[in-house]
Amino acid sequence: MTLSDPTLLLLGAALVSATPILYAALGELLIERAGVLNLGIEGSMLVGAVTAFMVAHGSGSSLAGMVCAILATAAFGGVFAALVVGLRLNQVVTGLAMTILGSGLSAFLGQSYVGLTLGAAGSAATAASGLYVAGGLACAVLAALFLRYTRPGLLLRTLGENPAALDALGLPVVPLRCLYVILGSGLIGLGGAFISVVLTPSWVENMTAGRGWIALALVIFARWRALWIVAGAVLFGLIDAYRFRAQVGGASWIDPHFLNMLPYVATLVVLGLQSRRSAQGAGTPTLLGVAYDRERR
Repeated sequence: MTLSDPTLLLLGAALVSATPILYAALGELLIERAGVLNLGIEGSMLVGAVTAFMVAHGSGSSLAGMVCAILATAAFGGVFAALVVGLRLNQVVTGLAMTILGSGLSAFLGQSYVGLTLGAAGSAATAASGLYVAGGLACAVLAALFLRYTRPGLLLRTLGENPAALDALGLPVVPLRCLYVILGSGLIGLGGAFISVVLTPSWVENMTAGRGWIALALVIFARWRALWIVAGAVLFGLIDAYRFRAQVGGASWIDPHFLNMLPYVATLVVLGLQSRRSAQGAGTPTLLGVAYDRERR
């Protein structure tokens, strides 16, 4: 095989397409392992995407855009954590509200950037896409090792399984949950930033196009295991890369609307398969989505 081999080119395109979903899913993994259900992931990705594009466009530095996107979505996640962990609001309703808020906020902030591109900064970021791909894979390996072999990883798993045990040991459950929501949100924002700075690089309203929901489904499909998230992300990346290649290659016998549906149809299929495999809820953090109330432990 040579570097111009169609199979290698398709695999490379798949890895690039998988990267934003991988970052977002790893961030969601941290949050859900802490026992918090984050349905605001799509909104967080949009906040990261618009922040990265605005900063990169204004400064000429894609790296600055990435860093600011992480910080902005970490702050966005901090608001979510304060509401669902601190005030113990319903996590499903609050998460959906955060998605709506993130979508509206990104549309408002990005309205003057619609149709613009990043020029040289975007070209440089796209050329360096391999570094972001490698970074995502490295994050997955580190997350797997962290959760399985380290004491802080054990504490994180216990946050979602038995937070009362940590409380009994004198560990601050609420601050720890907030910390992981903030850290996970930063990773989710990096996934959104990758789309607007590296993948496109331009700004279009709602440009995440449901990737946040795919990442959320991917965490469930992977049974909350980091390395399985990589496999799932690459699968979706292959589907997305094939869809793009078929459209560009003029596969007239395939309806373009069907091609656009492929990633989401695949999401439903893998979730259906997962539901058959995990009738007993294997791998699910026991208290996922349940607010911790110290008075009731």
